[in-house]
Amino acid sequence: MSDFKPTSAEFRVQSPSRSSSTYFLLDFPLFGNFQQLEFQWVKKEKVKAKVHVAISDSGDAVSLPGLPFGGILTEGSIKTDELEQFIFETVEDLRRRSCTSFSVIQPPKPYEPLSQLIENILFKMGFVQESVQSHQFFLGKKRIKKQAKTFEEKLKKEEEKSDTSVIKGKISNFNFLQDIKKWNSDRGYQMAFDENRLIQQVSLFPDRYFQISVLCKSKPVAHAVAVKLMPESLYYFLSAIDPKAKIPNCGDRVLHSLFQLAAEQKSEFIDLGSSETESGINHGLMFFKSRFSNDISNKVTWKLRFRHE
Repeated sequence: MSDFKPTSAEFRVQSPSRSSSTYFLLDFPLFGNFQQLEFQWVKKEKVKAKVHVAISDSGDAVSLPGLPFGGILTEGSIKTDELEQFIFETVEDLRRRSCTSFSVIQPPKPYEPLSQLIENILFKMGFVQESVQSHQFFLGKKRIKKQAKTFEEKLKKEEEKSDTSVIKGKISNFNFLQDIKKWNSDRGYQMAFDENRLIQQVSLFPDRYFQISVLCKSKPVAHAVAVKLMPESLYYFLSAIDPKAKIPNCGDRVLHSLFQLAAEQKSEFIDLGSSETESGINHGLMFFKSRFSNDISNKVTWKLRFRHE
């Protein structure tokens, strides 16, 4: 594995600085006591691949904890052997730092086109799959625009038949988060998001977060949060519907508005997220999202445990 061809590229290790990455959460400060490092593969002063890693006091290195994903990200073209060498050098550096393990939360393919190749290399290097989550996507900028137009007509008809309306836009206050928590709790769902952390993220990156709400007689009956994890994407992050509301097709209206928002933001793909919990797949939710998706891609967490002599 270490017999690599000579290359003009350089392996660099540095403290994370303000990043130019399109994945804005790489710049978000992590909660907890972590040493944070950025590993880079640089060629002709251009970063071709990188991975942000947080190392805990116990020596567990993760890319990246508490975020939708971290993973190995590439920019432009990179040769397969150089990508393999970059991952090898990263592993060896972490081993020299006496880390006990290295976990890579590799994003689904729409976020990183080389994800499947990267996962192949990780597997060949002895990494083991710790978890797999299937994300449902709707791909295609023109397709999103076409669907949004169709959904706009459906929304108008629904609003004409009932005393409802839909609002969408930037998040101005956070009162609706309590509705999301309560409505999901009433349905028996456990919410995994950290409210304070979300508020801090929205405060630091207000242009990346959006709220969708369905109102009945001016009273909220459904909410959703969408996030531009990357400029060309829109991630369906949080949602909830009031279980006491008797509004037909309320979930459809939220998704219709999501497509409209994606069209307005000129998104190239919509990430509808995972339909899974620790207990397994939520088949009903996955079936519902399948009506609004045209692709599925996995988010895989890979882990390598180090043995120190």
